[in-house]
Amino acid sequence: MKGYIHLYTGNGKGKTTAAIGLAVRAAGAGKKTYIAQFVKGMHYSELDSLKHFPEIEIHQFGLDCFIKNKPVQKDIDAARNGLNCVSAIISNNQYDVVVLDEICIALYYKLIPLDEVIAMLLQKPDEMEIVLTGRNAPEQLFEIADLVTEMIERKHYYSRGIEARKGIEF
Repeated sequence: MKGYIHLYTGNGKGKTTAAIGLAVRAAGAGKKTYIAQFVKGMHYSELDSLKHFPEIEIHQFGLDCFIKNKPVQKDIDAARNGLNCVSAIISNNQYDVVVLDEICIALYYKLIPLDEVIAMLLQKPDEMEIVLTGRNAPEQLFEIADLVTEMIERKHYYSRGIEARKGIEF
């Protein structure tokens, strides 16, 4: 079966949730999935949920939340480590599905070079499915992707001062 490249981007909520939903669906079909979370280092509820699926492996390649500040060298090093790991996984064809969660944020903050990400995607095994997520996707990823879903925020309860809730936003 041919695999495709998905891009879930936009300023709306649900990009990671959609990618994890796809990973769970793939697990139900017996497919092995690797999820690399770029720029995420905090504990999110999906880490606990995915422990119930032996077909899904998840690793975080982020540290503290630098989004409120500027990234520092250790943020760049963590993202570079993630890119190296994912490159090896893709070239070794170890998984059926590979999710690069928040890779667009890593690219936006220039933690990793776009040309290396594109080269890695162009070398994907034909049957592998790859999912990219994150806001501010560069135009080059729109061109490479076979499927693009753009989440648009029309209304969000954050604007009413409602904080992120465990199990819903994290």
